[in-house]
This record gives sequence, structure tokens and C-alpha cells, in this order.
Amino acid sequence: MADSNKKSKIYTRTGDKGTTRLVDGSCVEKFNLRVEAYGTVDELNSYLGVVRLYCATPDTESENIFFSRIQNHLFRVGSLLACADANIFKSLPPIESSHIDLLEKKIDELDSQLPPLKNFILPFGDAASTHSQYARTLCRRAERRTAEVIDTYDKETQSLQSVLIYLNRLSDLLFVYSRWFNLKSQHPEMIWNKEV
Repeated sequence: MADSNKKSKIYTRTGDKGTTRLVDGSCVEKFNLRVEAYGTVDELNSYLGVVRLYCATPDTESENIFFSRIQNHLFRVGSLLACADANIFKSLPPIESSHIDLLEKKIDELDSQLPPLKNFILPFGDAASTHSQYARTLCRRAERRTAEVIDTYDKETQSLQSVLIYLNRLSDLLFVYSRWFNLKSQHPEMIWNKEV
């Protein structure tokens, strides 16, 4: 009788020749646009773990929980970007309008607590704020890579449009979070000095 608890090996050697498999099983180069897009989403998701580490205080515990929801959504985003087969794509967990609405409501909730922004600000502040700004730039890159995938493979069906919208809202949310974390820690925002 086979041991059902036997661990599978971490390494498979399937990528040793510079290729990888998408969710649907198709083989592509590791520099394929889809791989670049979902790889950037994976990078963003990993970095949100850093943001969560720095916002894990009693005052911001609900935000830490909210970030875990986003991380789960990003696994959906990654799997959708990693699928070239339309039939398999339909069977994957989608990004729904409710996910986008959740981000927009959180943006509005946090932004209502912030002073109006009249100048550009530098990415600087307490640790959670600064890490949120960096996560925002990763999210913008994921958004750009997703737009490339849509333009190259998905122009007609627009099946990834909700993914693109989700990433766009998430980058906005991460910017608002960076300001909100500074507000909570009473760290002043650093205004862009045009004269320097």
C-alpha cells in the first residue's frame, strides 16, 4: 500500500531548460509574458507579507487581516494570468466585482480619515508606510505586465479585464494605506521639494 503522507520533492527539474508549465499544462519559456505577469504578482504577494509584518500591532490588526484577504485574491490573479486555455480559465476562481468593490470601499474608508493631498509626497515614513509604498510600485508593475498579456493574448475576449481593474485599485489602496499608516503613527508626510 502506497504511503499517502509521502512528501513530494520541491525540485522537479522541469525548468532546467528555461521553460515552465502554465496552469493549463502548456509549456512556455520562463520569460513568457504570462510568466512575467504572474511572477510579478507573486513578488507583490510576497512583499505584502512584509507589509503585514510591520502593521501587526493591536491598532492595525484589522488591516493585517484585510491584507490576508488581498493575498488570497492575488493567488486567484496569478492563476488566471497563468492560464492560456479558455475552458480551463472558466473553471478557475475568478476576480469578481465584489473583490474590486471591497478595495474601493476600503480606499474610501481610509481616505476619509486623511487630510487632503495638495502636493506630491515622497515614499517615506514609518515602516508600514514605506513598505506599502514599495508594494504599490510592485503592484503597478504587475498591472503593466497584465496589460501586456491582455494586449498580446486577450485583446478580443477581455477575460482578464477584471484582473487589470483589481490591480489598479490595489495600487491605489496601497498608496492610501501608506498615508494612513503615517497618520496612525503620527509620522509627518514628506512633501516633494521641487527646488532641490
